[in-house]
Amino acid sequence: MILQALVRLYEALAAQDRIARSGWSRSDITFALCIDGDGKLERLVDLRQEVPSGKKMVLRPRSMTLPAAVKRSSGVAANFLWDNAGYLLGIDDKGKPERTRQCFEACGALHREALDGMESPVAKAILRFFETWKPEEAGEHPAIQEHLDRLYAGGNLTFRVDGQFAADDPDIRAAWQKRYDAGEGETMQCLVTGQKDLIEPVHPSVKGLRGGQSSGGALVSFNAPAFCSYGREQSYNAPVGKYAAFAYTSALNYLLADKNNVYSLGDASVLFWAEGGEPAFQDMMGAMTFGKETRYSDGDLRDMAKKLVEGKPVDFDGTKLDPNTTFYILAISPNAARISVRFFLRNSFGHLLENVTAHHERIEIVRPSYEKFDTLPLWAMLRETVNLNSKDKSPSPILAGAVARAIFSGERYPAALLEQTMLRIRAERSITRGRAAILKAYYLKNETSECPKEVLTVSLNEASTNPAYTLGRLFSVYEALQESANPGINATIRDRYFNSAMSSPGTIFPTLDKLAKAHLRKLDKGLRISYEKQIGTLKEVFSESYPASSCSTWRTGTPTATPTPETCPGPTRRPATVWSPTCA
Repeated sequence: MILQALVRLYEALAAQDRIARSGWSRSDITFALCIDGDGKLERLVDLRQEVPSGKKMVLRPRSMTLPAAVKRSSGVAANFLWDNAGYLLGIDDKGKPERTRQCFEACGALHREALDGMESPVAKAILRFFETWKPEEAGEHPAIQEHLDRLYAGGNLTFRVDGQFAADDPDIRAAWQKRYDAGEGETMQCLVTGQKDLIEPVHPSVKGLRGGQSSGGALVSFNAPAFCSYGREQSYNAPVGKYAAFAYTSALNYLLADKNNVYSLGDASVLFWAEGGEPAFQDMMGAMTFGKETRYSDGDLRDMAKKLVEGKPVDFDGTKLDPNTTFYILAISPNAARISVRFFLRNSFGHLLENVTAHHERIEIVRPSYEKFDTLPLWAMLRETVNLNSKDKSPSPILAGAVARAIFSGERYPAALLEQTMLRIRAERSITRGRAAILKAYYLKNETSECPKEVLTVSLNEASTNPAYTLGRLFSVYEALQESANPGINATIRDRYFNSAMSSPGTIFPTLDKLAKAHLRKLDKGLRISYEKQIGTLKEVFSESYPASSCSTWRTGTPTATPTPETCPGPTRRPATVWSPTCA
């Protein structure tokens, strides 16, 4: 399913000339190796271009369409018309001269095999270069000396003959295409296209994955005898044709190269695309889920999402978005030289947006003035489960993937989301907007009688008489009263009584009542009366005494006696029994 979707994306992009055709790929080139018609090196031309990176401009290699790269691990394999200095010039600083010599010889052999007998002046110049170039004398050439450090750093080079790039020569292009299409190997039915094709034993590399190896990784690979069956080795275990292997890896590399549309989720990178490859779809989904900046306001995005959910097309940056368009979401993460799939979802664009907007409605809560986002993006929501003082501030990869799947598919939130949020609340004694929003969304989606909907509102529900909810409000008022009476106090009642008040309100709140009376005496008359009214109103909910346990209060909604072991599952099994101001 994943490979088929990527192949269709490749075909759509190729039809729009937005991606290289079969046998070709986009490669980053640092230098043009300029030679004359006799194959003599004239100079190296720096092809790097200034591109914006944040608030500054940086030099980046030039992206060019060149013959497809070979799959390289530890062996010697040369690219056609382009490669690093070790292959094209026979020089590097790796301290292995014999291997460097083999790389240069392999590159020369490839070009002689592909270009011998051609009448093209460019082809003849390249062949003459490999005949006359002496790697052992390369360091003395003035053109090499000028850029030696950059060449050692690993920049790629490509041939330019008398001002023309070799890859632009029509005869050379035709020769390469014929060579690429011919290939060698076993012909079998491709599992992706269903057509007879040469099977690719080793698939091209997928590059640009955050945290992955610079040489790339493999989405499909077999590297041990245990993965082989019936004598089939390498990718002959799951035969994928040469065309399909090139197509799906090219599409994946294309998606990963657009850093503005690659979103981080734990250790995974999330990719969006629509059937047909129209970028406006992924721009809108990125704005709705990860807070990607667009020229539209949050209100505009919500209005467009509402229309799409209703089955009506909308205009987004001049593109008509059809809600019935098939949309894909793929999350992948690096795993040594391989790539792991975290999750893959396929649905109509409108249906996925329906699930996302439903999540937004559940997570909506009063926003402090200093908060940037009207609606919490997915990354900001997951950040609430992490200790921001730790060295690694990334959320759990497993949790991140489970939460994302739940949002996009409209399923229940994972219990780990609630547990991790409660862990941070208890550890930091801090209830942020994000954590409050998570608790609200969790209990709205994962319905339970323990948490009545009357307390799961966007803003404070002053009409609620739920004892647990009222206890949370009363605790909040007591803390505000203490801060008013003792401005700048280092430790508040939240630091001393928060956890114990949650588990045993019947024991702790009488103590808080006494502290409140002492604090009231320190205030002026007007402020004292205001706090007394708030406290009195809230305490009216409790006719005689405070409930002994917030666990039983939250579950039944009425004060009860101390629960027995049979009726109270205990804090270890029910970590979310909280009546704190979060629910307000």
